[in-house]
Amino acid sequence: MDGIFWLIVIVVMAVIEIITLGLTTIWFAGGALAAFAASLMGANLVVQFIVFIVVSVLLLALTRPFAVEFLNKDRIRTNAESLLGLTGVVIEDIDNLRAQGLVSVEGQEWTARSVSEEVILKDTHVEIVKISGVKLLVKVKPQFAEK
Repeated sequence: MDGIFWLIVIVVMAVIEIITLGLTTIWFAGGALAAFAASLMGANLVVQFIVFIVVSVLLLALTRPFAVEFLNKDRIRTNAESLLGLTGVVIEDIDNLRAQGLVSVEGQEWTARSVSEEVILKDTHVEIVKISGVKLLVKVKPQFAEK
């Protein structure tokens, strides 16, 4: 009877994973599979439950980071996320204390704040480090020496 319970858990977790595709329940399906194997070997319910928990946690901790990296390797950044690392030009002095500053990036104007708290003057080239809400957090981009 314990084996049937674990088979049901495996199916339910697999179905949830198929529906969500979020890499959230597949690890517990693996734990349920290990518990099912333990039940076939005659382990009592407490041992089966311990096997389920231990295997699920180990699978989650050891394989999820690699699976997420593998699944996200071809992901295309969209919207504001695609601005990270780009260079912009300050079109209004950036002064965090006065809550002012505008940057032009790819033809769009964004409010901006300095990550170093320094005042960044108009026409300075800046690198977009982070996005917080609708504000770009920027740092002064080192100028390249002219050839």
